[in-house]
Amino acid sequence: MSKLAVSMLAADALRLGRDARFALDAGCDYLHLDIMDGVFVPNLSFGPHILASLSREVDAVYDVHLMLTDPLPYIDVFTRSGADLITVHVEAEHFEQSISRIRHAGLRAGAALKPKTLPKDISRFFSALDIILVMTVEPGFGGQTLMEDQIHKIRDLRNLGFQGEIEVDGGISPENAASLVKAGADTLVMGTSFFMAKDPKGIADKVHKLA
Repeated sequence: MSKLAVSMLAADALRLGRDARFALDAGCDYLHLDIMDGVFVPNLSFGPHILASLSREVDAVYDVHLMLTDPLPYIDVFTRSGADLITVHVEAEHFEQSISRIRHAGLRAGAALKPKTLPKDISRFFSALDIILVMTVEPGFGGQTLMEDQIHKIRDLRNLGFQGEIEVDGGISPENAASLVKAGADTLVMGTSFFMAKDPKGIADKVHKLA
């Protein structure tokens, strides 16, 4: 069964708790938080206090994606704030140390790939990773269109021998979800397409039926 992670970047910033509960009630498996520093990507988003507030009020699996120039100094604070899974970019500073720190904290560790990064560039780290996040847009903003030429990376990761969870984020919709799962994705991240849908529960149900 495929999983659905809802991107809280697309939620109502004034009503994050409400929208988090709404997503979980609809059947979403993870709450996905994109953490941006305005340098690694051209946008700013949530800090650890937002995660801490949410995790106190809403029981969920918190999937934290650190889009930071140097994620290492922030691993501990996001761990304390309620993260269950932390993903850092292979292109960021102190990548290996960050992965080690995440695992030492007892969390699931993930690596994210920007569109220009190739699967072979991360293959030597496979044994240390629980999850790989394939970005199918240039990270930084929601509501973009999926870059079709990135789908091959999912198949390439499987062909290279990665057996962990593959998550995909960027421009995902009910229309292209099946092709991503067919390529080998386990978890789909949806933001705008979920929160703007007429039937969000129907989207979650459809994703869960994909295999």
